[in-house]
Amino acid sequence: MKDKMLPSSRLGRFARLAALGTRAGAGKLASMLGDPEAERSLAEAAADSLGSMRGLALKVGQMVSYVDGLVPEEHRDLYEQSMKRLRAAAPTMTVEAAAKVVEEELGAPPDELFASWQAEPFASASIGQVHRAVTRDGADVAVKVQFEGIASAVEADLANASLSGKLLGPLGARLGVREQLAEIRARFLEELDYRHEAARQMQFREVFQDDPRIRIPAVFDELSSRRVLTSDLATGVDFETACAADEEQRRRWAETLWRFVFSSLLRKGLFNADPHPGNYLFEPGGVVTFLDFGCTRVLSRDHLRSVRTAHRHACLGNVDGLCDVALTMFEMPQQGPAADVSRAFVRDCFLPIHHQGPYRLTRGYAAKLLQDLQENAKLALRGKLGKLEPLPAEWVFFNRLQFGFYSVLARLDVATDYNAIERELTSSPPRP
Repeated sequence: MKDKMLPSSRLGRFARLAALGTRAGAGKLASMLGDPEAERSLAEAAADSLGSMRGLALKVGQMVSYVDGLVPEEHRDLYEQSMKRLRAAAPTMTVEAAAKVVEEELGAPPDELFASWQAEPFASASIGQVHRAVTRDGADVAVKVQFEGIASAVEADLANASLSGKLLGPLGARLGVREQLAEIRARFLEELDYRHEAARQMQFREVFQDDPRIRIPAVFDELSSRRVLTSDLATGVDFETACAADEEQRRRWAETLWRFVFSSLLRKGLFNADPHPGNYLFEPGGVVTFLDFGCTRVLSRDHLRSVRTAHRHACLGNVDGLCDVALTMFEMPQQGPAADVSRAFVRDCFLPIHHQGPYRLTRGYAAKLLQDLQENAKLALRGKLGKLEPLPAEWVFFNRLQFGFYSVLARLDVATDYNAIERELTSSPPRP
């Protein structure tokens, strides 16, 4: 898409969302009255609006494009097709604006810094776009350039979200909204600083330096800054192409994806909370290159210990032990109706791990997890589960990882022995 004016004020961005909401209401009415094109038109309008807003709004569109359960089943394919273009083809800056950001950040225009610079970006996403270039030493690189004005836009979105949280009053306090919004704010402000992303990228690269199937591009520090990030140019096929490959290829890729997510989590307490499909490139032999380390999280030492224990219980099929640890970790009651629904939910979330032998993650399974969470929240709000216990803020982005990652694996549509991988990662003995 070509560059559009980026609304960066709180009022301007709120007005865009309000206009989209008004159109959504009209579209739903038309759909109810029998207009078969109304929902399609609404999906396209939503993709255009969220894309032009970029920032957090565009992230929502990206999630709709692949997270099962966010959109009703009857409209799922329609919205996925409309939103899919936001994964790597969001609206871009002009050639001049991108060059200006590079010069402001690195002290010289791109054609002086690089032996070769491709002025038109080959990919774009929520807060930046990516250009091909060749360094003075002859290395092929990808240069991510942050959109002009995006920091103000993200700040505006966060401020509007904070205001919405305050409007909930006492209910917001019961839900832990203030603490959760503070966590969201901290992570997204980190994402605006590419120096933070560069450090995390190199940290992940070090964790997996000896794994031949996991590739993470090296960072060029001297060509990176707060709004510019230069890395090795990665190659491989995209996610849609990978999903169409033969079953053995898909199985090996699913194994690699699982190993990447849970090896870093279980060994270092480190996880990348943005699992959307545009962040992976696939090569034969189960090789996957992982991109975009802007939204990451490190667990506290106590929580890391609890996560390891929970996964060991799951590996051994000890579902009761798994649930005991998980409820303590999430600060949930151990007895009563809330404990009953929480235990059922934890058991279902860990099913790929405590299931012995190959397990096929399906889109129906991934969607049901999210729908069950929503139903449990409704029961809690109605007072059906006793005292309402909010999710501790540290786990907000873990949910994003959980539902997004399972939806990615579901699209690979292949049976994989996740239990065997987990036993290796946790040094758990084989089950009898």
